[in-house]
Amino acid sequence: MEYLTEEQRFNIEVVGTVLPFKTNNYVVDELIDWRNFEDDPFFILNFPQKEMLDEDSFNTVALLLKSSASKKEVQEAVRKIRLKLNPNPAGQESNVPVFQDERLNGIQHKYRETMLFFPTQGQTCHAYCTFCFRWPQFALNEFKFAMKESDTLIQYLKANPQITDVLFTGGDPAVMKTRFFETYFNALLDADIPNLKNIRIGTKSLAYWPYRYTTDDDADDLIDLFRKVKSKGISVALMAHFNHPGELKTAAVKEAVKRLISAGVQIRSQSPVLRHINNNADIWAENWKAQVKLGIIPYYMFIARDTGAQDYFAVPLNQTWQIFRNAYNQVSGICRTVKGPSMSCSPGKIQIVGVSEVKGEKVFVLTFLQGRDPSWVGKPFFARYNPDAIWIDDLEPAFDEPKFFFEDSYCEMLA
Repeated sequence: MEYLTEEQRFNIEVVGTVLPFKTNNYVVDELIDWRNFEDDPFFILNFPQKEMLDEDSFNTVALLLKSSASKKEVQEAVRKIRLKLNPNPAGQESNVPVFQDERLNGIQHKYRETMLFFPTQGQTCHAYCTFCFRWPQFALNEFKFAMKESDTLIQYLKANPQITDVLFTGGDPAVMKTRFFETYFNALLDADIPNLKNIRIGTKSLAYWPYRYTTDDDADDLIDLFRKVKSKGISVALMAHFNHPGELKTAAVKEAVKRLISAGVQIRSQSPVLRHINNNADIWAENWKAQVKLGIIPYYMFIARDTGAQDYFAVPLNQTWQIFRNAYNQVSGICRTVKGPSMSCSPGKIQIVGVSEVKGEKVFVLTFLQGRDPSWVGKPFFARYNPDAIWIDDLEPAFDEPKFFFEDSYCEMLA
């Protein structure tokens, strides 16, 4: 890019050697403000920044690249760095079920009603987010989740009648051609599974490539497929990732949202709170208002997961709660479908309800929005206040309790 200095280009190369880097013309031409790109949220969301690696890791890779080290030397050093970045956040490996004596590496089943499916053809993205907790999907094969066997998907659903929702995830399933969607969706429809009520698609495509639903050569076929699924009595929901209100302002995204909603697709939005991007209540309030105006349902505010460039993006839990509270106070009830701020950690989705004083002790008030054990959901519990905490691992039980209420049963589950 003509706007970047030689040093900036090299920094991107260094960090992009460790954390996956991919962009596209839509992000570059329609989203990034190149007049102020160094502070632009979409530049930071897409282009690796030097500070996303610790100094030692950055210098190690930089020296290897400058010295024209062999590909093998670079790969070995990069692998060591990647393994230090917690490539398996929230114990995702423990969500993989064993079914008929086979480990289903393209399925995760953590919550009773919801099953995640990783279609092989959808394990890349239109462009990569620099904060993505699934970066190992593109960088470390041993941590990759993927499968293409729709027969196994059907069998597992039939054997687990408590599952009502199948979430296609990745990567980004929306990179798939419509013919692959048809293969999976038609298999689900033909199987006539009474417990299947909702098909969800986790995607960043509306923000990074809205043409998937408008002008791509098979966009019309995909919209027709969504209509077909809806007509069979199964809901289709796009779990759309919108990190900043600027992603909602282009004509392309507005047209894509309009076409999807006209086909009966429900669009729900989610994003983590990210330093340098959206750690501001006004930005969140503007984002939710803009979404509702377009017909999108605000769904989740997340806390950045403890992986990859977490230190670059992390916001302390107390600040995250204040951002949520101050944004929530600015919007009408129709925007208040949003839940959060929530940590998607190994036991479940833990919400920061607030900060309070109980029995003379300052505490975080917490609850489960989702849990490995559904009986945990909605039950308040307390952690000792820690102003520097950025993740559940930084918290300790309040009132000198030895452990949180769920820990014993959680450990039994993992065992």
